[in-house]
Amino acid sequence: MLTILEAINLSSEYLEKKGIEESKRNAELLLCRILGCDKLYLYLNFERPLTAEEISGLRELVRRRGSREPVQYIIGNVEFYGLEFKVNGSVLIPRPETEILVEAVINDSKEKKCRILDIGTGSGNIAVALAVNMPYSEITAIDISAEALLLASENAAANKCLDRINFIEADIFTECSELIKKFDIIVANPPYISEMEFSILQPELRIYEPKSALSDNSDGLSFYRRIAVIADKLFEGKGKVYFELGAGQAEEVYRILSLNGFLNINMVKDYQHIQRIISGEKN
Repeated sequence: MLTILEAINLSSEYLEKKGIEESKRNAELLLCRILGCDKLYLYLNFERPLTAEEISGLRELVRRRGSREPVQYIIGNVEFYGLEFKVNGSVLIPRPETEILVEAVINDSKEKKCRILDIGTGSGNIAVALAVNMPYSEITAIDISAEALLLASENAAANKCLDRINFIEADIFTECSELIKKFDIIVANPPYISEMEFSILQPELRIYEPKSALSDNSDGLSFYRRIAVIADKLFEGKGKVYFELGAGQAEEVYRILSLNGFLNINMVKDYQHIQRIISGEKN
């Protein structure tokens, strides 16, 4: 019978051979899912033998991860901005880079009474993190996916902020009369991967994550152009946009905002010193 330590080591070796980065961390997360415990429990109980049922369950999860299914989808949740979110194949997995986007909005407007539009809410991670940390805000979160909106609503309820977020199924490339002239802030982590770049993504992204949340099936800039053009219809007077950027897009998105009358355009770099967040104001 395998012990916890032996199971971690064997699983990690298997995943490493399959080309999985951070194979030991992945093995620990999968075993925690099977045992219903946290990582501390694993380290305090290395010699505890696993039951046959636990071994069978772990093997299945490790097999799925070895097939490049994202570990977040396998375990069903991910931490974002200190909060826990359910995730599944209908939504993009929240990334640490997007926490910088949330942080930028909070730093600028935490104590203000803001009406915020979150475009392409997915799992609701941005909207929920803002609602939890900006107690005076009123948030509208839109997505074209009914499945994503259902999950986002569940995440808002779990984080006790459902009453301050209005979830709407909407497409910004069509007329959205219910969104006109309501907002002070627009925030978006749009699909910014180009069609050409999508074809060479890692299998975890290309096969398992929803393409509509990753790519605009064009040059990766369609959503920036569209939001910049319709911003005047969405803002009630002054307003500010905050976008997450793909690597190498900063100069072009800066140009898009400038051509559409945005002022005081600023950028923030991520942990790899890539220009990752851009913001601009409309007066």
